[in-house]
Amino acid sequence: MGGYAAYIWPAYAVAAIVLLALLVVTLRTLRVREAVHRTLEESRPRRRKNARGNGVAARPAVEGPEG
Repeated sequence: MGGYAAYIWPAYAVAAIVLLALLVVTLRTLRVREAVHRTLEESRPRRRKNARGNGVAARPAVEGPEG
């Protein structure tokens, strides 16, 4: 490495530590947000299913000028 190994290897080590720290923080944040999402989903009222059973209420037909 032409005498620069004392600078290159620590730079690799610092980069690896930063990437691992970002991974850990991201995974922890994901778990927390998934828990909050689960809590919110469980606490909201359920929708009634329509005749098709897809959980979306049918829209009433809007009549145009033709009647």
